[in-house]
Amino acid sequence: MADMPAPGDLAPAFEGIDQTGATVRLADFAGKPLALYFYPKDDTPGCTKQACNLRDHTGDLTEAGVAVVGVSADPVESHERFAAKYDLPFPLLADPEHEILEAYGAWGEKNLYGRKSMGTKRTTFLIGADGRVIHVFKRPKTDRHAEEILAKLPA
Repeated sequence: MADMPAPGDLAPAFEGIDQTGATVRLADFAGKPLALYFYPKDDTPGCTKQACNLRDHTGDLTEAGVAVVGVSADPVESHERFAAKYDLPFPLLADPEHEILEAYGAWGEKNLYGRKSMGTKRTTFLIGADGRVIHVFKRPKTDRHAEEILAKLPA
């Protein structure tokens, strides 16, 4: 289990398949900032709120030069339904083997109401144009996440 990359660290390279069947790699975003967000499950209340907030602020994020990519352990088919239902304009990578999740330290033990389980830790990595982590959001605000991301961009 990898440690979570910290600000200043090089972001771990990744490759995954999105809801359209396309292969998406970290290298595809070289030269521009990337908000790589890890979320627990498609079409659940918090994850939907977070995805829709990012969708609703796509214009602001694009204007700031920020690309958005979501990652969860759900399969491609689940991402297809989720993206279609909410008209999500960014890639959602399927990571059922937890390779990307583990590379970023976003898979691990969670404690919900005293019950421990393994799962995805809702985390977002803001990665700079140089491939280094600018900021780690360990508890992103699902309904104001785009604003949080924009606030952490270097001037």
